[in-house]
Amino acid sequence: MRKEKGTLFILVLVLELAVHSESRVVKVPDGPLVRIEGQSVSIRCNVSDYQGPRDQDFEWSLVMGDAEDIGLISTFDPMYSHASVVDRVKSGDISVKKLGEASVELTIKKVRASDSATYRCSTPSTDSTVSGNYNADVELRVIGDTLKVIPVIPQPAVSEGGSVQLQCNASRAYSAHTVLSVTWSFRKGTSSLEEILTFGPDEGVRVGPAFSQRYDDGGLLLDLRGGGFYGVQLKGVKALDQGAYVCTAREWTRQPGGGKGWQKILERSEDMGNVTVTPTARSLTVTAQKNVTLSVEDTLNLTCLVTAEGLLSLGLEVTWLFRPAGAPDSLRELLRVARDGQILTGSELVGSRRTGPGTFGLFLPKAQRSDSGLYSCQVKAWLPQGSGNWYQAAEKTSDPVQVLVTRLEPKLKVNLTAPESPKFTDDPTELLCLVTDLQNLQDGRLSINWTYAKTGPGDTPLSSDSIATLDERGVLVPGDAYRQRLERGDITVVTSDPHSFRLRLLHTRDQDMGFYSCSVAAWTRNPQGGWEKAREVQSSPVTVQWTAKTPVLSVVAHRVREAATGGSTFEMSCLVTSQNLQNPGYSVLILFEDKQGASPHKVVSLSADSVLQLEEGMAASRTDSVALEKTGQQEFRFRLYGAQVSDRGFYYCDVSAWTRDHSHDWNKAVSAQSNKIEIAFADAGPVFNVSIRSVKNGVSPGDTAQMECIMTILGAPPNTGDVAYDVRWFHRPLLVENGQDVPLISVDRWGVVRRTGGSENAECSLERTDTHKFVLSVHHAQDQHMGGYYCTARLWYISASGLWNEGRDHTSTSISLAVKFPFWESVQIPVLCGLGAALAACLLSVVVGLVTAHCCLSRNPMHAPRNKLIDLEMD
Repeated sequence: MRKEKGTLFILVLVLELAVHSESRVVKVPDGPLVRIEGQSVSIRCNVSDYQGPRDQDFEWSLVMGDAEDIGLISTFDPMYSHASVVDRVKSGDISVKKLGEASVELTIKKVRASDSATYRCSTPSTDSTVSGNYNADVELRVIGDTLKVIPVIPQPAVSEGGSVQLQCNASRAYSAHTVLSVTWSFRKGTSSLEEILTFGPDEGVRVGPAFSQRYDDGGLLLDLRGGGFYGVQLKGVKALDQGAYVCTAREWTRQPGGGKGWQKILERSEDMGNVTVTPTARSLTVTAQKNVTLSVEDTLNLTCLVTAEGLLSLGLEVTWLFRPAGAPDSLRELLRVARDGQILTGSELVGSRRTGPGTFGLFLPKAQRSDSGLYSCQVKAWLPQGSGNWYQAAEKTSDPVQVLVTRLEPKLKVNLTAPESPKFTDDPTELLCLVTDLQNLQDGRLSINWTYAKTGPGDTPLSSDSIATLDERGVLVPGDAYRQRLERGDITVVTSDPHSFRLRLLHTRDQDMGFYSCSVAAWTRNPQGGWEKAREVQSSPVTVQWTAKTPVLSVVAHRVREAATGGSTFEMSCLVTSQNLQNPGYSVLILFEDKQGASPHKVVSLSADSVLQLEEGMAASRTDSVALEKTGQQEFRFRLYGAQVSDRGFYYCDVSAWTRDHSHDWNKAVSAQSNKIEIAFADAGPVFNVSIRSVKNGVSPGDTAQMECIMTILGAPPNTGDVAYDVRWFHRPLLVENGQDVPLISVDRWGVVRRTGGSENAECSLERTDTHKFVLSVHHAQDQHMGGYYCTARLWYISASGLWNEGRDHTSTSISLAVKFPFWESVQIPVLCGLGAALAACLLSVVVGLVTAHCCLSRNPMHAPRNKLIDLEMD
């Protein structure tokens, strides 16, 4: 029984597999299908693995989502088409064609933007059982024709060997499911287009047959910058590259069926324009410079100038040709230089150099008469081509230049000027001797001699003296009268370039006024190798003259602030005026005389560079007591702080005017002293102030409070031991109404401390911490110590006679002392007393009430009741 059931199960399973293996399959191409508006589209649909008749029917409809599908066309029902598409079906714009028994093709001749939809291919069922799929969907997208092609050739005219940029901007509005390809083509004359290079549609590169080798050699480069930019660069262009260029852009979509191939849906071509290639042979020019006449033993220098379009890309081979004078049929090669600069042929006596692009020089040292003749320059232009090869593009020879070698005398002109002339004594003077129109010197040298002549009667120069000579070897030879000034550097002789010479007098003196001239000599080599003077030219004299003026300086002192008492501030202003000085600077020295005609003492000085210095006449302890500053262009202020008796006397300014020389050093020109300002005040002793300060404004009970009494001396004597103080402390109680100030403690000038109050004051102490500070300490502070505290001080000082003098009393301001009690300690006794009193009163009232009730309100049992009226009356 079990065996029969198993056999039956296997049979059912085989039947189910057979049914599923023959399930109907309807297929359409993989989507989406992309077409341009106005193009045609054909969509195939086939069915397989079906049952029933071999010839199958098909229906095409538009899938509308939730709405009912719109019928397009059917192979068996002519009334299947929806009313919205009937006209297009009748006109043949939408049609269906059977390709076989199980295959059909839907065709739309001109798609519209509204045709973008999902198309469904359905097959009516002819199967005995429902299995597989009976329809398949494919999406059709119709896009607009938005492909744009903008070609540009930035440089339509290019020289042979140069580069051409072929730029093409291709773009479209929709990029989904489509790609672009760009093709560059070339047309020469009326011939057909020849493909250069194609990029795309699968980002591959296809090169035309005529340009494949050029692409491999790197002469054809693809430039993809993005953003729709496509470019090709043609390098090393030749004449055969001249013609018209075309840019073609194509839009592609994937082929139906999911294959790897591409289907072109749109193509657009634009002419880029013509490219003109200028042959090197047409633009190449060769010129030799120039007709030369030179002396024997001079160096012959000739220049060959080469110009051409795209000169930097050319390889130039230069050959110098020579035809001797008197031999017109004899032409020989002097020198040949390869394009890499290597000398191929030539003599060791002939040299060549390349001084720039297209500039080649020929030099022949020690030219002789036999070197006279015609010289020409022959140039071959080479251009690179693929694989590192070169080809000759052009060849040209210059017109010959005439060279005549003879003995020529140097020629020159000399011009002397004075770029800088003095206006005052000690100003600098500069003379410039310039050599112009120098000819035929070649490798010769120049020497110069500077001379000076005094002015004679009628402004005529007298006999001249040599200042200095710079000989042909560059050696400076000073004149006898100027040797010391040249050695010190007061006079300099400078050669700024081979043709200009400068003489500079850094400090021109009055005796330097007169006539100056320069004499320039040209020197050439003699056959023995030495130097000989060939020519000498002297300049016209230049007059150096000015009106000498004596510098004048005056100083006036004004009292700005009077020192009326000791310790006050004295201020004095010095105003400077000057004449006949050029950009002067001033130094100021303050001098002091204790009496008229006494030897002055230096107090403080200010240099011309505004550097302040305390002089030896001022004690080091008084460094901060003096100040000197520049308050204006020609005004200076002197201040003396805390004037003392020893400061009484006469003060005045000693001013010097300085001018700078060429080296920017200061030189003193003139000095002057001001009038004297006197400090005279009566000696009333030192002036001092008293101030008070508390270390703590508030202390806790039992702590120590400290207060400082501080004396400040104004105009104190130099020695600390020359002053002393009597100090007394007072207390102004806070808890005593209308109380008088209580004296606490005092110390006299000998240091003896006395307590002047009651027994409470034994809790105070007084300590002198330094010469001018006295500290009061209140020990074990309590509430009775609160209140104000102040001190009085009397100054004692030693006068000039050596005796102690008593000064006036000074009283400080008052400061307050507060004793801070904790809150509970301050209120606990009153609170406890109040609670105790309240409890006692309460207990007393209870006792009195009980006694009263017991004695007065209790009834006697022996007592007989009385008449209520009598009781009321009695009450």
